Amino acid sequence: MQFTPQHYFVLKLFSALGCGLVAGVFFAFSTFVMNALARLQPKEGMTAMQSINITAINPLFMGIFVGTAVTCIFIAGASLLNWYPSKSAYLLIGSLFYLVGAFGVTILFNVPLNEALAIADPDSANGASLWANYLANWTVWNHVRTISAILASAAITIALYE
Repeated sequence: MQFTPQHYFVLKLFSALGCGLVAGVFFAFSTFVMNALARLQPKEGMTAMQSINITAINPLFMGIFVGTAVTCIFIAGASLLNWYPSKSAYLLIGSLFYLVGAFGVTILFNVPLNEALAIADPDSANGASLWANYLANWTVWNHVRTISAILASAAITIALYE
């Protein structure tokens, strides 16, 4: 199968939509989900977030989250191989925002926090302390992911029209 301009357009479109969809999920957590969990008693908030973290690992969400990273790798590479000044710059910048700021931050910061939360005992004093730290740190990194995914979606969308 030969890689055609139509295939490339579909990859760019999927990337823009994927970045936007992921940004929406992250935005929801940044603007109200984490605030709602913080209003609960530590045991209840931890238990709810532990459940969210388990159910988030599903084929549909992970397919979009990881699939967008894969398409961003392809369009970043293609933009470097076929450089067109403004279009390629938007594609490369958008891809990097997603790969580093959304996907990379998730792997380096949010996932380790989730793993620590997963083994914490919600009934313990240590669990309550971990929860308070988790809320602050996880949310800060989620803001980074949100902004990065929004900027990625915007840059790749602009490249569709250049």
